[in-house]
Amino acid sequence: MKTNRLMIAAAAAAACGCAGTEKAPEKPNIIFLMFDDLGYGDLGCYGQDKIETPNIDALASHGIIFTDMYTAAPLSAPSRCCLVTGRHMGHSQIRNNEEHFVPSDDRGWNALFLDDSEEGQLPMLAGTPTIGTMMQEAGYKTAMVGKWGLGFPGSESTPNSMGFDYFYGFNCQALAHSYYPAHLWENDTKIATGNEAVMQGEPLPEGLDPLDPASYDRYGGKYYSCDLMYDKLEKFITDNAGSPFFAMWTTTVPHSAVQAPKDEVMYYVDKIGDETPCTDGGMYLPNRYPLATYAAMVTHIDTQVGRLVDKLKELGVWDNTIFIVTSDNGPAHNGNSPMEYFQSGGPFSCAAGWGKSSLHEGGIRMPFVVSWGERLKPSKCSHISYFADIMPTFAELAGVQAPENDGISFAPILAGNPRSQQEHEFLYWEFPGAKGWVAVRIGEWKGLLQKANKGNQDMELYNIVNDPRETDNVASEHPEIVERMWEIVRSSHEEPVYRIPKFNTRINFPEAD
Repeated sequence: MKTNRLMIAAAAAAACGCAGTEKAPEKPNIIFLMFDDLGYGDLGCYGQDKIETPNIDALASHGIIFTDMYTAAPLSAPSRCCLVTGRHMGHSQIRNNEEHFVPSDDRGWNALFLDDSEEGQLPMLAGTPTIGTMMQEAGYKTAMVGKWGLGFPGSESTPNSMGFDYFYGFNCQALAHSYYPAHLWENDTKIATGNEAVMQGEPLPEGLDPLDPASYDRYGGKYYSCDLMYDKLEKFITDNAGSPFFAMWTTTVPHSAVQAPKDEVMYYVDKIGDETPCTDGGMYLPNRYPLATYAAMVTHIDTQVGRLVDKLKELGVWDNTIFIVTSDNGPAHNGNSPMEYFQSGGPFSCAAGWGKSSLHEGGIRMPFVVSWGERLKPSKCSHISYFADIMPTFAELAGVQAPENDGISFAPILAGNPRSQQEHEFLYWEFPGAKGWVAVRIGEWKGLLQKANKGNQDMELYNIVNDPRETDNVASEHPEIVERMWEIVRSSHEEPVYRIPKFNTRINFPEAD
């Protein structure tokens, strides 16, 4: 799609009461902050009343809150693959988390911490067009700061080879389970942080007092990765403020294991009160105050958002910088991720099996805040959208042709012209993990297939507007809608490039009549 940026600029100006712009502004800078496992209800602007997020809430108060934005997948790697390629899960190269290295001995995932040459996930194919290469072609300086998870070091699918001029952070999402890592990556160079490697998945040793916070010091370190990464992000933006920049800030917060600076944790201990310690974090880490730590992590990033907004204003680029805040998938459910306490799903169920790794609304409906200086009319937007739409939207804003993708640009909404916004006929998901899932949304209707790997072919049907918690399956009352869902499934699925991971039963798509 080719872009008339003057038209977009004029519409945006009209939206904030200053129509009559004769000259199109410079291409907008874009900062895309994506949390990791943050729930729809974890931000104040989406109804959270226990975790403080004043800076993100301020962005929302001057911008657009999307109510019906979806991720492409309920898990990290496939969600990110869609985001950077614009292809939904029926067409995506990567459809589940799949490690470059699979542990084969009793060390389990700790093998990654003992031998970091094994780190990283399955790569995308060499030469894959990405949102990074697209923005480079549009004349942007590009960066990814945070977690990658789409190719192991030395592969042809590292951030630098996939369109990002600068990268700093975790290549491997498994190593990102520690917020005090022994190393991070700067471009293709491994950088020691000064922390010691910490083994994951072990309970608090016997003999240590589980109520003594000092018993948990063994799991921390001196250099907090969120701060190391923020400093690099701010430097990139400062160094490139004179030209259009695109920065993907893919923080690992609040993914387990939950860890945060002690003083910030104690702030929430005072606010929440004492709590039962997590002495066995499963595949993660024990924690004295898991509730307080989860909240402190989210507020820590929110504080950095405030710092970055101040820096953008200082640099004189705030008014022409689009700032987006979202999450890669829904909240997790384990001893380190207390999503039920915080009601992280917001209006959607956040019980075990209803968040991350599921295609229930709690697993795929995302918070999505868009700010653009003072250009946007503060509003809530019910446009049904998903991560495949990010690529064509940024292409339209940047004035460049997007690679082939499955999305629809929502730039008209940002331009204050929602009447010209094209709508999706449907959204499609498939996820071969967690026993196998398929989902389709058509307007108010959502079709959902669970346990596909077990041979189940009974699609459920929900009116997702009236029944957002998916409690009343009305498939038997609307067989014609269910059949339309199956038609979409049949037309949307292609076999993946990688034969693993895949549906164990090849989904057994029904044959068309």
